[in-house]
Amino acid sequence: MTIKARSEFSYPEESPGFLLWQVSNLWQKLQRKALSQLNLTHVQFALLSGIGCLETQQGTVNQTDLSRHVGADVMMTSQVLRTLETKGLVKRHREPSDPRAFSLSLTEEGRSVTKKAVKIVENVDFAFFLKSLKNKEKLMSLLKELSS
Repeated sequence: MTIKARSEFSYPEESPGFLLWQVSNLWQKLQRKALSQLNLTHVQFALLSGIGCLETQQGTVNQTDLSRHVGADVMMTSQVLRTLETKGLVKRHREPSDPRAFSLSLTEEGRSVTKKAVKIVENVDFAFFLKSLKNKEKLMSLLKELSS
């Protein structure tokens, strides 16, 4: 039995989902390449910068707040944090009030790497999204609307 798929689009390039997927893949490839010089993945960068941001905003950071802040799965966050701890970039401290919970902080090395990584990621973002784009504000507005 053959199932013939029907589509509203004559070509994949007419589908906004397909185009977004292609753009996302290309952007991720560029970020991976750029962050590799610091031996970081993009997820590791997101968690490091998330810890730095939350430390500034609220002082104490826990895994749940961090995963919510960066939009990552709690289990994946935990696994990646273990890797970052092994690399010496993050410290996890047991919470006295809940022995299952950890508070998080960047080590000095973690702060240094995060500062470098932020510059790298922002340079890639600028070159990829904004450098040659005429209507930057419209793109940012559309991305914010789609992500809300």
